[in-house]
Amino acid sequence: MKSSAPIAIVTGGSRGLGRSTVLSLAKRGVNSIFTYNSNRAEAEKVAALAREAGVKAIALQLDTGNVSAFDDFVGSVRDALGRLGAQRFDYLVNNAGISHHNAFDKTTEAELDNLYNVHFKGVFFLTQKLLPLLNDGGRVVNLSTGLTRITVPGSAPYASMKGAVEVLTRYLAKELGPRRIAVNTVAPGAIATDFSGGMVRDNPEMNRRVSEMTALGRAGVPDDIGPMIASLLAEDDRWINAQRIEVSGGMAL
Repeated sequence: MKSSAPIAIVTGGSRGLGRSTVLSLAKRGVNSIFTYNSNRAEAEKVAALAREAGVKAIALQLDTGNVSAFDDFVGSVRDALGRLGAQRFDYLVNNAGISHHNAFDKTTEAELDNLYNVHFKGVFFLTQKLLPLLNDGGRVVNLSTGLTRITVPGSAPYASMKGAVEVLTRYLAKELGPRRIAVNTVAPGAIATDFSGGMVRDNPEMNRRVSEMTALGRAGVPDDIGPMIASLLAEDDRWINAQRIEVSGGMAL
């Protein structure tokens, strides 16, 4: 039996923005296959919350910086789709990421390679590997950052990788257009999560500084982002394509 509910694949769905995205999609009746890197217990909690909302959610382990694991992951996705009564999926959200803070002249080759593997190479090849399973008329959302628009010392390597993702997004939108697949970038501002060691969430001074430079007067929270991504994937927004959409409350205007 084919599932009648849409299906999303969300990387990094066990915490932060990915968690909020999975649960926001669940409220809209969207089933999810989402990845976690190491914390299976947290991933299972997210899956349980999605089921409480009346949908199905399956957690799969994946290190998105390890391209050699992608073929096996695609096999796991095929199995998961079968459990959902489907052969293909509808939405891909490339959310998984790692943080990095170091001056340009102190960043090592190993640090840059790690950022490249997770934030660009991983996004590039995971999307490529999953394309045969993505329905025509589907959607792809790539996560970027407000740091591609504003400059913060110590963020050049991280922001540069996200800038590459923004360019890739536009090319994907053009090349996948014949399949009616829309591809967009969502660029969050500073969000209070455990990302960067909880720098915005747990450091009162940093939180205050972010709030002061944001037009809406506070730092962002995950539920400022997840529902927005879910709405971008909805049919009402089908004509939005090849865009960078910043979701920052108006930072650094």
